[in-house]
Amino acid sequence: MSKKPHPSLSIAALQQAYRDGSMTPVELVDFVVAAIGDDPHKAWIHRVDASTLRAQAHVLVERGPVGLPLWGIPFAIKDNIDLEGAPTTAGCPDYTYIPARSASVVQRLLDAGAIAVGKTNLDQFATGLNGTRSPYGACRNAFNPAYVSGGSSSGSAVAVALGHVSFSLGTDTAGSGRVPAGFNNLVGMKPSLGLLSTHGVVPACRSLDVVSIFALTADDAQQVFSVAHGYDTKDAYSRPAQPHGFDFGRAAHWRVGVPRPDQLRFFGDNAYAQCYADAKDHAQALGATLVEIDFAPFTETAQLLYEGPWVAERYQAIRAFIDTHPEAVFPVTREITMQGAKPLAADAFAAQYRLRALAQRCAGVWADIDCILLPTSPTIHTIATLLADPITRNSDFGYYTNFVNLLDYAAIAVPAGFRSDGLPFGVTFVAQAHQDQPLLHLAQRWQRAQQGAAAMLGATGHAAVPSDAANAVASGQVQVAVCGAHLQGQPLNHQLTSRGARLMQCTTTAAAYRLYALPDGRRPGLIRVDEGGAAIEVEVWELPVSQFGSFVNGIPAPLGIGRTTLADGSMVAGFICEPYGLTGATDITAFGGWRAYIRQGM
Repeated sequence: MSKKPHPSLSIAALQQAYRDGSMTPVELVDFVVAAIGDDPHKAWIHRVDASTLRAQAHVLVERGPVGLPLWGIPFAIKDNIDLEGAPTTAGCPDYTYIPARSASVVQRLLDAGAIAVGKTNLDQFATGLNGTRSPYGACRNAFNPAYVSGGSSSGSAVAVALGHVSFSLGTDTAGSGRVPAGFNNLVGMKPSLGLLSTHGVVPACRSLDVVSIFALTADDAQQVFSVAHGYDTKDAYSRPAQPHGFDFGRAAHWRVGVPRPDQLRFFGDNAYAQCYADAKDHAQALGATLVEIDFAPFTETAQLLYEGPWVAERYQAIRAFIDTHPEAVFPVTREITMQGAKPLAADAFAAQYRLRALAQRCAGVWADIDCILLPTSPTIHTIATLLADPITRNSDFGYYTNFVNLLDYAAIAVPAGFRSDGLPFGVTFVAQAHQDQPLLHLAQRWQRAQQGAAAMLGATGHAAVPSDAANAVASGQVQVAVCGAHLQGQPLNHQLTSRGARLMQCTTTAAAYRLYALPDGRRPGLIRVDEGGAAIEVEVWELPVSQFGSFVNGIPAPLGIGRTTLADGSMVAGFICEPYGLTGATDITAFGGWRAYIRQGM
């Protein structure tokens, strides 16, 4: 009997395999156990016993997938996040405890049918961006074990990249949920602060920490985020998701900030520099307008992270332990953390004042851009190079990440190609808080447009399969299709732009409409017909819900707002015409749109 090949563990692929019967959760558990093997990459600290995993899979099979959006999907948990009954070490054996309950975010995933495979390696107490600061062994890059995996969520990234699990949870304070994604060809989502509960997470900097998501695709990250996010009264920093506003991730044209050339840093890595240049070209091909920004206030903000109150916060997080067991802490971690015992309260206030001033400078860029496109890391180092100069080389990795949490931004890291030596390169999109959904949409577009090796998932050799991942957060926006005087360049377009509307796409309706020039000669009327219809040119604009009522109120009879079916089959709000308004109107369907008609002199 031939052995089945290791399946793709992307959520979409695995769910398809479950549906068509080519895989069951019990078989999946056996594949996962075999794939991990003796763990030569040092990705894991604790694995749930194989018999326990099989028993959980059997329970899921008996229960069935209905109502369980992550039914039978295996995942890993960074070992500073609690899993009931499994040891939490935070990368320090002497710190170990056995939690009586799972972290809130883990429980949400378990309740959705996901299977927790175990706990993953990390830079001790989540202090580091490299993955070597662990007494359980330096976690090794999924593509070349001589290189660092990135950290601190090292094992969480490598476990996904190697096809051990479908997704994983990490944490991110300074880039720990993004740098390992960049080094291992993954999507790494750093949500807005408070959207994923940190109850049951060993803190690093509690005021900045977020739980992050590693996934093979942005579609997978979307599915996990949809389940994992939610307000939690047990987390003092939890907050509900807010409407995200303009969805630049789905817009035909969007504005992306990039640092001025003199502000880019690659530390001699010319291959990464070229990959970033290629990534900017890729963004433009997706409709982006590149806008050069002054990156200086962002790098100045980043420098605050390892001074003053935020190092003191790291010390406070493990103060009782490190004061009584200093020898149990990894030497470089101890050196960094103990610096937090020195700052005075006055130093903390001074740093907070400095942060507020820098945040105000950074805020000025957002009037001209929708998001920022950055290299996830300026370069990558071998484990040997990192260990020879552990603090300086670690800081190299944070040049483009350290500011994000301090400024309360959201970010998502996505794969963006490879160096000639086969090591991955990634970029990160950064946006303001609560714009997680547009970032996910943009990452989905980014990945779907990639080809060749860039389209491969992690280090698995598998390609993505289509997914119908649903939105997790409402936009607070309304899309409306316009076909006449509200088009760009037409007399009433200002009624949209003055309300903050942005153009999403230029398209056509489904081939089920007819267009008429109304008797006043200034407006068209669009009607749906059962037969003899055609595709009519429209523009889809997005405006805030709060502005939609006044916009509709200003539409004079016989026009109004109904539902318009677009060429791709989707439906949005759109202009309709009352039948009585067509008396004396001229059928102009043959022109294909209002613009073509008026160009012909009406």
